[in-house]
Amino acid sequence: MLVPSQLAGSAPSGVPQHWHDIDWCRVQQNVRAMQIRIAKACREGNWRRVKALQRMLTRSRTARYLAIRRVTENQGKRTAGVDRVLWDTPDAKWKAANGLKRHGYKPRPLRRVFIPKSNGKERPLGIPTMTDRAMQALYLLALAPIAETTGDPNSYGFRIERSTADAMGQLFVCLSKKASAQWVLEADIKGCFDHINHDWLIENVPTDKEILRKWLKAGVIHKGQLQATNAGTPQGGIISPTLANLVLDGLESQLKQHLGVTKAKKLKINVVRYADDFVITGSSKEMLENEIKPWVEQFLAVRGLQLSLEKTHVVHIDEGFDFLGWNFRKYGGKLLIKPAKKNVKAFYRKVKEVISTNKAVKQEELIRLLNPILRGWALYHQPVVAKKAYSRMDHQIFQALWRWAKRRHPNKSLDWVREKYFQTYESRSWVFATTVITESGGKEAIRLYALEATPIERHRKISGDFNPFDPSMEEMGEALRMSRMLGKLKYRKQILHLFQSQKGLCVLCKSPISRETGWHDHHIIYRSQGGGDSLDNRVLLHPICHQQLHARGLTVYKPAPPRGGLRKDLSRMR
Repeated sequence: MLVPSQLAGSAPSGVPQHWHDIDWCRVQQNVRAMQIRIAKACREGNWRRVKALQRMLTRSRTARYLAIRRVTENQGKRTAGVDRVLWDTPDAKWKAANGLKRHGYKPRPLRRVFIPKSNGKERPLGIPTMTDRAMQALYLLALAPIAETTGDPNSYGFRIERSTADAMGQLFVCLSKKASAQWVLEADIKGCFDHINHDWLIENVPTDKEILRKWLKAGVIHKGQLQATNAGTPQGGIISPTLANLVLDGLESQLKQHLGVTKAKKLKINVVRYADDFVITGSSKEMLENEIKPWVEQFLAVRGLQLSLEKTHVVHIDEGFDFLGWNFRKYGGKLLIKPAKKNVKAFYRKVKEVISTNKAVKQEELIRLLNPILRGWALYHQPVVAKKAYSRMDHQIFQALWRWAKRRHPNKSLDWVREKYFQTYESRSWVFATTVITESGGKEAIRLYALEATPIERHRKISGDFNPFDPSMEEMGEALRMSRMLGKLKYRKQILHLFQSQKGLCVLCKSPISRETGWHDHHIIYRSQGGGDSLDNRVLLHPICHQQLHARGLTVYKPAPPRGGLRKDLSRMR
């Protein structure tokens, strides 16, 4: 019988003396309580109190701990800035947390790197140092409640619990009905991150002006040369997406205010934005071109931005348009959302590149390389009409793998090649699969993920009014987090079972496990000590909690099952 989780030891009382002494549950509670107070003051329009609370938060010890944790656990933790310094040890993290102070702070220039874009061009990124990233993360903790409170209802990029699927869902609501708008302004901002006006940012962003000015004017080092930054916010900084959102917030609310709520409704004006990509619906082409577009241009010009003339068009819904990798178009009055042709082609190029660059690897290794790519693309398009695209792509990938297999054995017959690399699974033949020997000595079949087997599931759109820092929406946010985590884990059955049995909470700190926090699959009795891989011997922990458990020699146990059964409990949360 399962017993409730217990700890063999507890954090020392008072102020922690080491990185692994930090009580993360208490840290998160303290920071969140302060963020909720900031959001409340913002809703009330008490900006003097907002500023005072922000100052308290950015100077608090717990916020510094959380900022350091974020920059040492995200994807960029192995990417150094111009000083080539990384915080990859507990001592380094502890020293950094104690040294993270406003007084005497001077940011270093950014390290310029370039990453390829889908159109063949390169996107410039500015990589700050670890210290600068931590300072940005610290001030973001105080800025995020304001950004979420004042943000446009239908802005979905770089916001908590919002995604591209939510933007797609909102567009479906705006365009799917017979009486919906028939015309769409498809807009593109020219180099949004690179051209934002610094003076406007410093004047209008509710954060520490001096610190913000230092970040914006830090400069960039490229090919050993220091270049001044007179405009823009660097892509690569932790706080940059939030700053860009704050710049574009008001596009929806101010436009409707400019037109008047009644007129905007009559003209069928709807704005849906994801980061710097947005579309505006309307009842006529002339109105969008002659009235809405000039207003948008003026709105952007104040902020140092302008529309790209080549990529900004007004189109009829029967003609269709692409947005966020999907094509929106009405066929005989019915709106269908499909994977965009450009997105499909880019995906196939990526898959083909993986296959062509791994001609000599073992079959199981190639499958392990391809499956995350295939599953990720399939799940992205899961809420739309994608069955035909899945089927076509499965066929093209099969042909590429068949050529890969034949090339490896030019002297063997086609039947021999087929039997070696392809198997029959359930009702499907020609499944790219193989059998491997596991560590325990058993046999395990490894199969290529089938795109066509992905079920189409309608996405449940988040409410435009949702604010993660509003206590009245706490239950809604928790249910949303649980449902989306369950959706994310549905193809990882063992992890899903563990997540459900723990009610989505870390066994050690009792805080929620989310996509942002990540998780670690921990063996209660270590395998080196005879512990097995059964679910009874495994729990999910936050990565930081797992490190803390080993550093302090703590012990955890399986949580007790909830009363009334787990499924009943989870269905209630939904």
